[in-house]
Amino acid sequence: MRTTKRFTPAVLRRFARQGRGTGIFDAYQAWHQVSRGDPASRGRSHIQLWNGRQHDLLSDGEWVVALFAIMVPGLLDMRAQFPLSLEPGRHELAAYSADYVGAWAPGTRELARRLGIEHPVIRDRSEKADWVPTTDLLLTFTSERGPVLLAISDKPNNDWQNPRQRELLTIEQAYWRAREVEWLLITPNEYCKAVGLTLRRTAQWALGPVVSDKDLRFAVAAAHKLQFRSERLVLETLAQLLGDLGRAQRALWQSIWTGRLPVDLDRGWRNHLPLRHVDLTAFHAQNPIVSRRSAWN
Repeated sequence: MRTTKRFTPAVLRRFARQGRGTGIFDAYQAWHQVSRGDPASRGRSHIQLWNGRQHDLLSDGEWVVALFAIMVPGLLDMRAQFPLSLEPGRHELAAYSADYVGAWAPGTRELARRLGIEHPVIRDRSEKADWVPTTDLLLTFTSERGPVLLAISDKPNNDWQNPRQRELLTIEQAYWRAREVEWLLITPNEYCKAVGLTLRRTAQWALGPVVSDKDLRFAVAAAHKLQFRSERLVLETLAQLLGDLGRAQRALWQSIWTGRLPVDLDRGWRNHLPLRHVDLTAFHAQNPIVSRRSAWN
């Protein structure tokens, strides 16, 4: 399949015909996808498997933010490259809860008019169409009052501060505010680079085949018993108990990512170093989504 070179109104119509941006859980299709039929992204793209399906992430930054999201307690669903409705539409929670079936909110065209901002467009020769804005990640969490949403945009440090980018982000923020959904703008300034690198390095085990609760308990007990010794020794001890080094890696990092074994993730990648244990508050403070940090003000 030949890669589409650029976006045109015809490409956007094809996305709509394919049902992109619709569905929930494993039925969801991202609006922009990591495929040979989509125009290439500016960043390095990634496909991350989680919760039974692939998630299309268009840069290293989006990948790291998605890994932070997966660590958040209560995460129910994650929709990457989520398209914003151009016209007034049903609330995005209607797909999860009948309580929102009758709830409607304005689309980006109306919001842009209200804000006095020119809506983004796309052209191909003589044809012009409104561009479909997207939010990088739309998260659904469980709560006592039912499912709730959190919208997240990821931007490189200097990619969002020019006047036009701020206008487009203003429309995006207004879209979610009209739906009473919290929106975060996350840049590399909202988290420690070393923490992001640790998540990327350990994702293969943390998001690999799920180990049993018994294996997690073994991992936590071994890490506490050997808390001043190297990570390598913890893993070797676990491997003797569980019979397999790969299983030991998954047990250790799944216990860490779920918060059962909170550690300082800003520690480098070398496994001759010890795991530095911290309390749960300090562990969650490393995560910009749990902490609700945002570059937007």
